[in-house]
Amino acid sequence: MAAIYSGIHLKLKSSKTSWEDKLKLAHFAWISHQCFLPNKEQVLLDWVSHTLVSYYNKKLELEDEVVEKLWAYLDNVIHSRRLQDLLKNGKTINLSFSIAQVINERLSESCSQKTQQNIGTVLSCSSGILSTPSLSIIYTAKCELLVDLLSKLSELACQQLASDDAVGSQLFSILQLTFAQYFLIQRQQTNPNRVFGQVTSHLLQPCLLLRHLLTVRNWTQADDSHVRQHWSREIRNQVEILLQAGLFQPELFSSYREELLPEQELQERKKGALKSLLLPVNTVRTKLGSGFCEPALHGAVVAGSVSLLYKLFLDSYCKAENHLVCFHMFSRLFDCLRLSGLQQGAREDVLSPADWSTELLALEQLLNLVLSSDIYNVASDRIRHKGIQFGFYRKLAQMLMSHSQASIPAWFRCLKLLMSLNHLIVEPNLGDLVASAWIEAKVSEPRTKKPQEALIGTVFQTYSKLRQFPRLFEEVLSVICQSADDELRMPVLSAGLTAKLRECLLELPPHQILDILCLLVEKCQTLIIPAVEGNSDMVLKLMSVSSVLHAFLFNMRSLDDVTPSPVVLRTQSLLAKIQKGIIQPLLELLQAPRGEEEKSELWLRKASDSALLLVYTWVEVNTLFGISCSKYVSPSVEIAVAASAVRHWGISALLPGVEEQCWEKVMALASGFASTSKYCLELLTLQKMKMILIQTKGDPQALQHAATFILESGRSSMNRGETEPWDGDISAINDFTYPTAHWHLVISNLTILLPYLSLKDVEYIANMLLETLVLAKAQEVDGDQEPSISIGKVSLRLLHSPFLPEMKVLHCAFLSSLIHQFSKVLHSAATGSVDLPLQQLSADNIPWHEEMLAPCKTVELVEAPSENKLPKDELNLSWKTLEKAARCILLLAKNSSPVILKEDQLESCLRLLEITSLLKLDNLFPSECIRCFLLLLSLVANTRANVSCSKLLSLKFLRTCFHLLRCLQAGRNANSVFKIFHASDALEAVMTSLFTASKFFTDILTDPAWAEYLQEAQTFLEHFLQMIVERRQSVRINLEKFMSFLVSCKPDAGAARSKHCKNWNPAAGQLLLMAFTTLCHVITLYLQQQPEKKLRSADVLSALLEPAILQMGRAVEHGLQSNMQNQPLPIAFIPSVTTLLKADLSHVLSKKDWQKNPKELSGLLEHPHIKLYQKFYSQILRELPSAGDHLQFLQSALQFLTVFCSVPDLSPGKETAVTVVYAVKKLLAGPEITVQVIQNIEMELTEVLVQLLGNCSAEEFYAIMRLVLRGLEVRNIWQQNAKEVLSAVTLIKLLLSCPLSGDKEKAFWFASPQIITALAMQTKEACQDQVLISTIVVPILETTAALLRQGEGVLLNPHHVALAFSVLLTVPLDHLKTEDYGSIFLGVHEVLFSILQCHPKVMLKAAPSFLNSFHRLVVSVMHEGRQKGDRGNTDEFEVTLKCANLVERMYTHIAAETEEFTVFSAFIVAQYVTELQKVTLHPAVKKHLTEGIYRILDLCIERDIKFLNASLPAGVREVFKDLYNDYNHYHKAKKQGEEKYTA
Repeated sequence: MAAIYSGIHLKLKSSKTSWEDKLKLAHFAWISHQCFLPNKEQVLLDWVSHTLVSYYNKKLELEDEVVEKLWAYLDNVIHSRRLQDLLKNGKTINLSFSIAQVINERLSESCSQKTQQNIGTVLSCSSGILSTPSLSIIYTAKCELLVDLLSKLSELACQQLASDDAVGSQLFSILQLTFAQYFLIQRQQTNPNRVFGQVTSHLLQPCLLLRHLLTVRNWTQADDSHVRQHWSREIRNQVEILLQAGLFQPELFSSYREELLPEQELQERKKGALKSLLLPVNTVRTKLGSGFCEPALHGAVVAGSVSLLYKLFLDSYCKAENHLVCFHMFSRLFDCLRLSGLQQGAREDVLSPADWSTELLALEQLLNLVLSSDIYNVASDRIRHKGIQFGFYRKLAQMLMSHSQASIPAWFRCLKLLMSLNHLIVEPNLGDLVASAWIEAKVSEPRTKKPQEALIGTVFQTYSKLRQFPRLFEEVLSVICQSADDELRMPVLSAGLTAKLRECLLELPPHQILDILCLLVEKCQTLIIPAVEGNSDMVLKLMSVSSVLHAFLFNMRSLDDVTPSPVVLRTQSLLAKIQKGIIQPLLELLQAPRGEEEKSELWLRKASDSALLLVYTWVEVNTLFGISCSKYVSPSVEIAVAASAVRHWGISALLPGVEEQCWEKVMALASGFASTSKYCLELLTLQKMKMILIQTKGDPQALQHAATFILESGRSSMNRGETEPWDGDISAINDFTYPTAHWHLVISNLTILLPYLSLKDVEYIANMLLETLVLAKAQEVDGDQEPSISIGKVSLRLLHSPFLPEMKVLHCAFLSSLIHQFSKVLHSAATGSVDLPLQQLSADNIPWHEEMLAPCKTVELVEAPSENKLPKDELNLSWKTLEKAARCILLLAKNSSPVILKEDQLESCLRLLEITSLLKLDNLFPSECIRCFLLLLSLVANTRANVSCSKLLSLKFLRTCFHLLRCLQAGRNANSVFKIFHASDALEAVMTSLFTASKFFTDILTDPAWAEYLQEAQTFLEHFLQMIVERRQSVRINLEKFMSFLVSCKPDAGAARSKHCKNWNPAAGQLLLMAFTTLCHVITLYLQQQPEKKLRSADVLSALLEPAILQMGRAVEHGLQSNMQNQPLPIAFIPSVTTLLKADLSHVLSKKDWQKNPKELSGLLEHPHIKLYQKFYSQILRELPSAGDHLQFLQSALQFLTVFCSVPDLSPGKETAVTVVYAVKKLLAGPEITVQVIQNIEMELTEVLVQLLGNCSAEEFYAIMRLVLRGLEVRNIWQQNAKEVLSAVTLIKLLLSCPLSGDKEKAFWFASPQIITALAMQTKEACQDQVLISTIVVPILETTAALLRQGEGVLLNPHHVALAFSVLLTVPLDHLKTEDYGSIFLGVHEVLFSILQCHPKVMLKAAPSFLNSFHRLVVSVMHEGRQKGDRGNTDEFEVTLKCANLVERMYTHIAAETEEFTVFSAFIVAQYVTELQKVTLHPAVKKHLTEGIYRILDLCIERDIKFLNASLPAGVREVFKDLYNDYNHYHKAKKQGEEKYTA
């Protein structure tokens, strides 16, 4: 033994032994149990540590490969299970401090070389050391080593993040571990100055850089997902904790105060005190200023860091008495930004746009903190501190104004924050603010426009509250009237600003609004109007002022009968001034003769826009005031209006004083500009229509002329096709936004325009509607969330609105346009001059609209007087055309003459089908319904995709057609289609087309798209056959013809086969089987639904059922024969066999007297299909366990088993129930089965078990119970066989859903204590593995709750029920994923609720266990619902809120057990307030919990309250007092009030 020891030791120390042999020997010595060496582990660790230290101290020379192997050996030893076991058993093993120093040096060397190659092993060693308490002492005992390690790891992480390489997890996991160790040491430090020195000297710079890089990195899929999603956030939080604890400890505040406050302030506070030698602010600023990273990064890192440091400073020191210190800290940190240099005269071009954005963002965050912490008190600053803060903010505002950055959103936000602090900060620069941030700011991007509007909105609100709105708009007018020769000047009031202006105008006194309006009008009259002719600069000013006038007049409060008379008189005077002083001079200017070149000049266009905008505004406002205010006298009353003008509704009727000839010249000029002028003309015409309509006797001719004018006005622009979105600002309309504005006007006012438009005009609107919709769908306008208006959005809104179906003529015209568009696509694909049925369905000469107009002809559509009176025989023309088109479709299908569509044509059809789906297809007139049906039937039966087309696209096309046909079938006029063809002919056409097309899909039968297509086709067929049966007209002949057609299509039908179905294929086989299945299903379902008295009327269907069953059986057998041996069953066959079995059962029962003896099924046992069913049953049982998560197969297979097991005699062998349950158990234990899959098939599984357990014997049931209990054995978890446990737990839950009786019921409940005990043991084991919590623990909780609910009145032994508490007390409620947390919480709650509701006596006997379990829920929800700075994920919070609601519910139910629980009420309240004292709850969570605990306080008597006040600790007592006061004030008072009025 001694020889062995001395040999190994000597060889490891011997210089003669090669290093390769030494390493092998050391490795052998570590792992071998035969090598006996006293204190072997310590000796080997010392040897490898000493060797590495000697090498790095230059005392030993080794090759690089040997060094790496030594590190690998050390890593293996540290991470070995052997070492961990020894340490766990209490053996002392140490590492030398020098190895920690070596690790740090190695990491430092890697940092300096900027390479991270070959340090993975070193990092792994450090990870192992830090995660093992007895080894980590080499770092924790020497804090300097740990600080150095953290610094080096942070630098390495920064290098990795700054590179383009993928980010791995190793470094960041070690970094987290090191942070955790450092926090432990940091808390134990008693000298705050020393901690401050460590942090600032070694950690501040690398940590700030690390945080910045983690924040700004563009993460990719190549980066480790855990780092990307979790650790990056965790490490940022850890950096904040480190800085908070290191830089801003409470003991350091005196040092900060002495450094920050001016001398006089200090002397007032501490007379004669010596200044501290520590200068924390200066130290931090020095560290921020020194170049600790690349120059390109430095500015961004500092900008991101100052706001963090200021936030941490405020979190630590912000109290009312410290606000001045906090302000000085803000000013010092601001000096670290490059912006501060601009105040001292630095050049602006030093900062790039990106730098400006970063700096302004940092300033915004600083100002936000100042505002939210309420640091700036205006009065206190002025009185006590001589306005020091105000002066600083003024300089800041001046700097921002003098360096305008209107392209950067943060610039606007900074100004808004300064306005929010004190409007006087910005007041001296109000003109500059209005100019640079509003009138002259060229802002078009939404991300910049939003903060700009927020800033101007704040200015509006501020000056509105101060009642200084006129002062603000004096500045606005002053800026507008400055040089405005830039055509690109943005509109003064965008749609967003107009909304904010409206809010302020509603609050302002009327006289102030009128003051502003008078100011605008006076400036116009005196300065602008005299100089407008030929002056582009002046006309732009005019346009701006006109738009402001329009905005004010349209958004101010309207006059009414309670408006004071002086206000009414001033308004009248103002409108008269606008008319005489602005509108009339402008109209006179516009009517002057102009040459063609002069008409295209900018000034004339803008003058026209201004004039027409003011005319429209004047007319609209004047009309409104005249209607709403009886005291208002229109200025037009003073002017004589010619009788002819009123009679013919000329301009004089709207705007007196303007001659018709003058107006016609203005209109001729304005109509040439696709801008505000033209749009205002349309609005004026619409206003004229409204005024005519409110008259007692309208003028139809004038209305028709006006409606036509509006539509024709924009026709040329709409046809041009060049459009842009419009923001709704009437003054900002140009050539590109005019079509959008025009279309919006037309569609918004269709209810007014439509009755007075000719049919040609209605068709134009329909065509334009379809054209814009097609364009919108191509551009995916549906998902566009921008608030601006576009043509596509307008059209889509009309199609989605409930108004289009009410506009029946437009709806009909739109359908014609849609069919015509389909026809164009098909015509472009057709070869030769084929008479396509769709051309007939959209023919122009057919009066499709007559059906809509026939019932009510109150207002006739006008095209020409003679065109409205059609001969009587022409009323049937549309129906004759429909019959002709139907014959054409059926003939083309019969002759197999399809139109071959290319891929682009197929995509065009799909887009049109998508638009068709937006129509209300279930609410069409008969002729429209038929046209739509024929359109879709033609697309299915008369088209075929080109061979080169995508097969999935072809399937999507057919699937969409069938889906729309199904929507049509749900309509009230669906039966009208049978007026134009026989049902069997339509079915034959559809099936022929499907069989022909099927040969292209043979290689994608396993694709989900094929299954979806088959499902849609089957649903259409089912509904169509149901319509045939329910009509009860020619049922037999239609169904017999359809069946004979299907029989002729079968592959073994000889000559008929070659006639109908060439190239028979598996896809055609599935389609044929689908058709037979649907036919049998519809007949069977109808027979089952017939009441006894109507059974004889179903004889026709009964006679049809038998041949249908025989034919379907042959089809199924043929399909199964063609299926290769040992191949899985095609999914399409399973529902077919299920339907066949149901049909067989129905047929057999219909022959018997099944009402008297429903179990008389002997005829079925002699049926030829019996072997088919038994073979199918056996095949399904073989395939079921390996089905995995194939939901469609599982659901179909389980449905078959349900029907099959309902007839016990069908089973080929004995013990059917055990066999099926065994197969189900194997399925549930499969590797691909998840909780989600089980939830999806739970209903089908329950139905199978109901049938099985209802028909099985007691012995079979005992065998099933043994099978289930075997799965609950705890060894399954130990053997990593968790799925076996899941299957057993699921089966128990399913058994609880089945009705049991007699011996079966006794057997189950006899085993229930054993089940609960097993579930408790399984929970205890599963909770040790985080992965098993969602897969095992949640189902166990659900099953336990179900067991307790079902066991009410059965589980009589209280001990058996109390076993459930051992399940609850084991379940973890912390460190869970959000989705797991919600499920676990709900599960625990449901178990407790089941005990409370169903076993109240047990609950009272085991009250401590019950309350302990419930208290765990309360503590958990308090922890999850605590208030956080960043609320984080909304979904996470929603889960927490639901859990809080459950706690409130439980409190309420506990309180309902008043008498029994009174004794525990004080205890429950004490537990609650003890936990409440530890956290600050989110208000929403607190609301639920407080409402719940109030119910418990209702149970507390006066003695309980005294007891709580006396026994609770000091801090908790204060919390209780607040709670009890609120309870008395809010809850108790409300409760007493309710009781007072309760009978």
